[in-house]
Amino acid sequence: MLFATLTALTLIASGPPSGLENEVRAADARFFTLFFEQCDPAALRGMLVDDFEFFDDRGGLVATDAESFVAQYASRCSERAAPGAWRSRREVLAEGLAVYPIQNYGAVEAGEHVFYERQGDGPETRVGRARFTQMWKHEGGAWKLARVFSYDHSALP
Repeated sequence: MLFATLTALTLIASGPPSGLENEVRAADARFFTLFFEQCDPAALRGMLVDDFEFFDDRGGLVATDAESFVAQYASRCSERAAPGAWRSRREVLAEGLAVYPIQNYGAVEAGEHVFYERQGDGPETRVGRARFTQMWKHEGGAWKLARVFSYDHSALP
């Protein structure tokens, strides 16, 4: 009984996502769909602050500005367009995803995601998972990604 009461109180306290959470989740979904499943360098650039940085536990400091990050992305577009190319997809895990406001700047988003791969039109396979923390800047009425920390990567069977 105590466990059921505590669980119910936790669900009530967490409640539905706030407007901020919904906005950041939507920006997150747009960014990663664009990054993994589409090829539109101009749209990707529009979602990044100029001094964008990306840190990865396997690769270290991966990007130090938006222009070079978008250039790397653009160079992979033609490779991914080939019929037998490997394609990736990212899926954020809703449970445990958290968004926190940062006064006069934007928001921090933290959570866990899984990655899928397929070759050409072949079957999709879940291949890995990782945790992430992202700093979003609310600028000119739009959410722009400022910092990404991707860590605790592991393979999945």
